[in-house]
Amino acid sequence: MTVQRQALYWSFVFLGLLAFLYIFSDILLPFIAGMILAYVLDPMADRLQKWGLGRLSATVVILLLFVLAFLIALFIFIPLVVQQANDFLARVPGWIAQLQTFVVSDTMKRIAEYLPFQIADVQGLIDRAVANGAKVFTSVLQSILTGGQFILSILSLLVITPVVAFYLLYDWDDMVAAIDGWLPRDHRSVIRRLVAEMSDMIAGFVRAQGLICLILAIFYAAALSLAGLNFGLLIGLMIGLISFIPFVGAILGAVVSIGVALAQFVPEQNYIMILVVAGIFVVGQFMEGNILQPRLMGNHVQLHPVWLMFALFAFGSLFGFVGMLVAVPAAACIGVLVRFSIERYLQSRLYLGAGGDQGPKSGAGGSE
Repeated sequence: MTVQRQALYWSFVFLGLLAFLYIFSDILLPFIAGMILAYVLDPMADRLQKWGLGRLSATVVILLLFVLAFLIALFIFIPLVVQQANDFLARVPGWIAQLQTFVVSDTMKRIAEYLPFQIADVQGLIDRAVANGAKVFTSVLQSILTGGQFILSILSLLVITPVVAFYLLYDWDDMVAAIDGWLPRDHRSVIRRLVAEMSDMIAGFVRAQGLICLILAIFYAAALSLAGLNFGLLIGLMIGLISFIPFVGAILGAVVSIGVALAQFVPEQNYIMILVVAGIFVVGQFMEGNILQPRLMGNHVQLHPVWLMFALFAFGSLFGFVGMLVAVPAAACIGVLVRFSIERYLQSRLYLGAGGDQGPKSGAGGSE
């Protein structure tokens, strides 16, 4: 098979995979979560097998321990989180009204004399925009928490994900062996090398990011609660849970926390506490970027921040929440393929020219 036909074949395979993800993105979440869970727990199952347990016994033991730990955390935190979430939704309209009064009546009056237009001209627009925004915000949150789709998604995660994880974890080694047997003979060594690089990057990212999320959730929940911020525990746990999506967790958490701090502390004229809440996020981001990620993440992902942000927006726009869930691992895999393609290009006649030295071979099998 020529290089052109190979490229055409794998392009169709790639486009078919994208089409599959796009069509079924609404139902893929529990299956993707089960696959990630099986992937993360497979090394533990292999270790238990080395200790004398069969694959089935190791799978059952691991999943039972995981489900037990999850249920314990669920019953401990869920009642408190649900209560705080309900109180949070009830207070949002009042907080927005307070912020509206503060911004429009106090702050804007102080700087009105420096503006080239009259505050009265835009005050009506601001009033309507804030009022409509408050209604939309609360209605969306309430529909998310009470809607049937949300309940169905939670039930699917709680019921389908463990089942998918069980079967995938039990058959993981057989599936890997079967896929390895399908590899093209001329390119098997190259594909194995690339897949090994992808696996190392994804495994390191998943395990390190999970630990980072846990540490950040504990830090933000404890720090915001000690600062006296209303719903500090809820906000801190939320930031930790969504920190697996780079940039999103920090930005969303900072906006919500500082907004709650403004609504809570401005009427009391306690401006120091607003700075304290902002300082908590400065410390948290410094800790994440300069301590946690370098020590725990290391060079597992090897992605430029701009490419990382682009991947988040691109996968999120195409596949929704599932896309954001797999954006970083998928971008890491694409990075491996791009680096390999550049490596091959730098050794090809297209780069070196007809009379150029081909240089040392990279060990890649197959024809150019």
